[in-house]
Amino acid sequence: MMVGYLTALAGIAVSLSALMAIAWMVQQRSGNSGWVDTIWTFSVGLTGAGSALWPIAGAAPNPRQWLVAALVAVWSLRLGVHIARRTLRITDDPRYAAFARDWGADAPRKMFIFLQNQGLGSIPLVFAIFLAARFPADVLRLQDYLGALVLFAGIAGEALADAQLKRFRDDPASKGRVCDAGLWRWSRHPNYFFEWLGWLAYPVIAISPEYGWGWATLLAPLFMYWILVHVTGIPPLEEQMLRSRGERYRDYQARTSAFFPLPPHKGVVT
Repeated sequence: MMVGYLTALAGIAVSLSALMAIAWMVQQRSGNSGWVDTIWTFSVGLTGAGSALWPIAGAAPNPRQWLVAALVAVWSLRLGVHIARRTLRITDDPRYAAFARDWGADAPRKMFIFLQNQGLGSIPLVFAIFLAARFPADVLRLQDYLGALVLFAGIAGEALADAQLKRFRDDPASKGRVCDAGLWRWSRHPNYFFEWLGWLAYPVIAISPEYGWGWATLLAPLFMYWILVHVTGIPPLEEQMLRSRGERYRDYQARTSAFFPLPPHKGVVT
């Protein structure tokens, strides 16, 4: 089993590295780094579904493998299409554009390295999918259905947050203001929160006393939390919002939870 899992890790790593090299080429040719996140989402979805369906001892995929593959495919399709539509309306992603400005003439090389790190850093996500699909029981259990429910709750919440933000941005009266409606009143980044929530689906499916490998699926939500809260999610986005919204956004920060949805603090009004 160990050899098979190490082989799967190697295959996942090579696949993600190759796909993020394609993302770099698209970004360099188009000049729009928004395509990076689109390709990353579809890359994780494709690699995840492929690893979930990879044969176990030469046997045809069992119902759990199909379920896990379907879950990651639905996640990837929803988020990837959403990001692609957003990318079509912009000339560049401000987060990656800020990196490129800081890197100067060395931006192409450093962007390639950055995207390779992003791809290889996604290995825990895909490996969690692989492990959940390989729970040692052919028959679906209550845990499998609960995991599916968690993922669909994450997808639904993220889609609602995205729709509320789009509605706010499309309203001419919102120009220069900060979105503070619906889920955005309870969290400054509800879309990130629900994205993270969806990755809890795989530990729900996999963790069990008789499956030691299942505990490794916790790496997926832990990694996603770290990326969203401390690396490429909240920090660069909030820096950009502070530059463009100033005191309005500082007021919003003062009264609104950064990540987990919580009742807003009273006493600060924009």
